[in-house]
Amino acid sequence: MSEGSGFAGWKSRRRRANVDGGRMHRHEVKVSPEEEAQLLALAEKHRVTIPRLLIEAALSEGTENPSERRNQFMQLSTLQRLVGTVANNINQIARHANATGEVPAEAAASIAHARAVIIRIDRQLADMAGR
Repeated sequence: MSEGSGFAGWKSRRRRANVDGGRMHRHEVKVSPEEEAQLLALAEKHRVTIPRLLIEAALSEGTENPSERRNQFMQLSTLQRLVGTVANNINQIARHANATGEVPAEAAASIAHARAVIIRIDRQLADMAGR
């Protein structure tokens, strides 16, 4: 399964995808116990292997790497679910108001929640634009 072949595979893949012809070159890197502990912690944090972590860091040239893109994707997925929930709540409030002529008491809280989600989306987009 390649990294881009579907949400589940892309989300959980620790190793890099295979390449046609294989990888012909090998590099050995020796690290101290302290460096090993740091590498293990970083690899676990990003849910990748140490070789993948090293390659992504070396080849990213200051741009985002696949781990960062995966994290952004997960954050955007969470925001997408929040937007769906907020839209559903606002729709129910509007339906009730149209049917009865009364605005429910929870309307203000739902609108405040909608504003908070919009601000969160704006911040996420600003973070992504700044990378």
